[in-house]
Amino acid sequence: MSKLTVSSSPHIKAKETISSIMLDVIIALLPASFAGIYFFGWRALAVILTSVAACVLSEFVYEKAMKKPISVRDLSAVVTGLLLALNLPVTIPLWMVVLGAVFAIVIVKQLYGGLGKNFVNPALAARCFMVISWASFMTAFVNPTGIDAVSTATPLAVIKGVSEGTLPTLSQAFWGAKAGCIGETSGAMLLLGFLYLLIKRVIDFRTPVLYIATFALFIYLFGENNIGTSQEYFTLLHILTGGLLLGAIFMATDYVTTPTTHLGRIIFGIGCGFITFAIRKFGSYTEGVSFAILLMNLVSPIIERFTIVKPFGEVRKNG
Repeated sequence: MSKLTVSSSPHIKAKETISSIMLDVIIALLPASFAGIYFFGWRALAVILTSVAACVLSEFVYEKAMKKPISVRDLSAVVTGLLLALNLPVTIPLWMVVLGAVFAIVIVKQLYGGLGKNFVNPALAARCFMVISWASFMTAFVNPTGIDAVSTATPLAVIKGVSEGTLPTLSQAFWGAKAGCIGETSGAMLLLGFLYLLIKRVIDFRTPVLYIATFALFIYLFGENNIGTSQEYFTLLHILTGGLLLGAIFMATDYVTTPTTHLGRIIFGIGCGFITFAIRKFGSYTEGVSFAILLMNLVSPIIERFTIVKPFGEVRKNG
């Protein structure tokens, strides 16, 4: 009599591969990338190309030196480089971009075993490393009129009262005419990428929707609106700035560092939304998205453990 192994779903093999999924993510990120180049000029393209090239080269050199199989063809390093670049200000020196890329690939990804073994998102971890190391460079934002523009405050800095400046209209915030990181500027292009990922069934809607909804609820009810506008404008401006859409859509849905169960993804999204709200309201940091997702990455295994579906027919072990 043959021995049967009972395990939790899924059991059906899919046609998707790592490289095909990563390619879909790259395609989904292209609208936001093009918007960043359009609003910030060719310097944004230089940051993007530098980050992607440094990530791919770091992965190749490390795997070659460690005599490991070369995995750059799976495109995961390209995705990491693109995400890192879109989370950076256009004024960032290119040598810092290279160091951030090396940190993401070598320290966060490869030293823990490569793709599938890292416990936090490499691009976000690298961004936080860069914020801690070069805070002034990582907050040197300009208006989206080219690299020669005068440095200005982001909308969140104005809302929080740490800087003076003019707040954008909701239309400007939605389409991209606001200061910020390269990839966060256009909410419309990020949502277009979100729609593509949903149509291709690359990501689950639960985490990003619950992330944004939870944050919106808390910031609407408990946010300190000191800018003399309606609470609706205040809430929508928070959603459209500070990298919330970029983080919720593309990094809180990372396969490796987030739960795989439906309930786990719901809990993860709610947790990210609440922590982002708490950082923005009570902390000195203006955006909070990166740290919120990284903190939830750390508890993701615990969430997974308590939400995993019990396989049908499982026999309880005695003792």
